[in-house]
Amino acid sequence: MNPVSPPFPAAKKTGAPGWRRRLPLLGAALLVLLIVVGLWPRAVPVEMATVTHGALVVTVDEEGMTRVRNRYVVSAPVAGQLRRIDWKAGAVVEAGRTVLAVLETSGADFLDARSQAQAAARVQAASSNRELAAAQRERSRATRALTQADLGRYRSLLEKNTLSKQEFDVVQMRDATAAQDERAADFALQVAEFELQQAQALLVRGQTAVNSSGSSQAGSGPVVPAGSAEPLIITSPVSGRILRVFQESSRVVPGGFPLLEVGDPADLEVRVEVLSRDGVAINPGARVMLEQWGGPQPLEARVRLVEPSAFTKVSALGVEEQRVYVVADFVDAFDRRPTLGDSYRVEARIVTWEGANVRQAPAGALFQRDGGWQAFVVEGGRARLRPVKVGHTNGFKTEITGGLDEGDRVIVYPGDKVMDGIRVEPIAVTGG
Repeated sequence: MNPVSPPFPAAKKTGAPGWRRRLPLLGAALLVLLIVVGLWPRAVPVEMATVTHGALVVTVDEEGMTRVRNRYVVSAPVAGQLRRIDWKAGAVVEAGRTVLAVLETSGADFLDARSQAQAAARVQAASSNRELAAAQRERSRATRALTQADLGRYRSLLEKNTLSKQEFDVVQMRDATAAQDERAADFALQVAEFELQQAQALLVRGQTAVNSSGSSQAGSGPVVPAGSAEPLIITSPVSGRILRVFQESSRVVPGGFPLLEVGDPADLEVRVEVLSRDGVAINPGARVMLEQWGGPQPLEARVRLVEPSAFTKVSALGVEEQRVYVVADFVDAFDRRPTLGDSYRVEARIVTWEGANVRQAPAGALFQRDGGWQAFVVEGGRARLRPVKVGHTNGFKTEITGGLDEGDRVIVYPGDKVMDGIRVEPIAVTGG
């Protein structure tokens, strides 16, 4: 009898050992694949920015200090006993009326002929100074009238679009400068008149003392003691406020001793200390933005003068620097800065160049290599090295004159891993 065959064929016993032999090969292939994946170059994460068009302003940023433009130091005209000064800084004074100080003098100071001659010479000099100040005031008024007429004509041309805004700004700056010169000339005339009055008062007191002394010696009148002269009244030379009181207590003071300082705190200017190499690029009429002065909005000023003489100053790091003062006038009205006073600190940004529609890129995207400026541009996910031509820069944005187009994406602050042709991926993208 034939044995009955099973319904399914029995499994071969050689299958399991075959798969076991392939396992090492599969493991080796997987290991090679992992090594290849691990060694495959990955995209370098970079920060990107877009080349844009817009306004670009190049400035010189330095700290400045406000100061009263026209100030006058009231001094003792002669030696004498100063009475206590009760005035405090900030008090309002009126020219010719407010008594600032009282000085008790001795008539003996004027008895000799030499003192009389000196007093007469001072009167003549003060009179000449007053005539000069009056002539300068008339000249400043004529100049102001001319600049006002020019400003009106140029304003009409600007309204007709036949004049550029820049040319109108220049004429407007000239008118503002002429107004400040006229105000300074008025102040100078007031001071000259005050000095003339003081000199005349001293001469009259000296002549009175001499006459009194001569009469007593001749026996033709009562004896007038030297110390019986009336106190010398010193009034304010200008209208404004008291800025400082140098001597408050009563004491004996010599001639020429400073007593008070008077000025108008509303008539301010700004003095900014800049490096001499930066001062070369600053022109009169340049726009100045004043920040961090204590108010909510920046103030605007215009450069009036870059002083021709520099000075040496040692920086905080011990480096000698040549610096120069830049003087600027406020453009904003007084009601925008009512609490800003004398010797207040401000941060000034002096404009040396500005453009309204400038192609620009971040300054951190540009670097020098092989004697020229270059940048990495992202194209198809890869970094491409490209030569660039640059113009003005303010340290944050740089003018692009060639090599980059608007909309190009550049790598900002590329590291050592960024090379030409390497794959990159953005971690941050800015507009410029």
